[in-house]
Amino acid sequence: MVVMAERSAGGAVPEVVLVRLAAELRLFAAPRNRREWLRVPHDGTASVGHVVQSLGVPLTEVGELSLDGVATTAEDRPTAGSLLKVGPLDWPEHVRRRFVLDVHLGTLARRLRLLGLDIAYRNDAADDELIEQAARQRRVLLTRDQGLLRRRKLREGAFVYSSRPDEQLHEVLHRFAPPLEPWSRCVSCNGSLEATSKEEVSARLESGTRRCYDAFARCRSCGRVYWRGAHSRGLEEIVEAARATHPGTPAG
Repeated sequence: MVVMAERSAGGAVPEVVLVRLAAELRLFAAPRNRREWLRVPHDGTASVGHVVQSLGVPLTEVGELSLDGVATTAEDRPTAGSLLKVGPLDWPEHVRRRFVLDVHLGTLARRLRLLGLDIAYRNDAADDELIEQAARQRRVLLTRDQGLLRRRKLREGAFVYSSRPDEQLHEVLHRFAPPLEPWSRCVSCNGSLEATSKEEVSARLESGTRRCYDAFARCRSCGRVYWRGAHSRGLEEIVEAARATHPGTPAG
């Protein structure tokens, strides 16, 4: 089904670009535009990227683009009557493995840090701060905010499709296939962990912990102390599930 262009105030039908939107991308479009074929009004000045984003689709989620059967880029300009095909990304997407997460992804941030990924996260970061940090530190911005991904100043980003932390983690690992180094980062501040002796941290431990455990690690940045106690059982399950689901990544 083709969504027809609306008539202008004078009754004339404006020039259009015929867009074929991949099924995987239709969730980003307004409900009325969740169709395979769309007729999008075009004034001759908008780029391919503007046409795609006018439908609500962030370019971060777009793969192959073609105009009239020829590969094109988001910067190119279609002409009236052109056929624009918009395809999804192929996963895994091999990009740098540094990320910044928006304020709504705190649980995902901690789980990615648990697996050894370099994750910047603050629960009070504003949108402009996230975009600036992503650019300055060359990080990929992970978010569920579609509008944020369509911001012109954002260089690299990715939409997190699921609202469930377990599924979000699987999704990020599947999309980027990063090497895993579990237990190497502080889940609180993202600092790196180093082995430390019981004597060095003894004053910070409760008596039961000193009596039952001997192996400890400490964050080089914030000083937080870690050990494999009963409290770590759930974390170990997350690590083992990630390793089992993504066997191609180093075990760490």
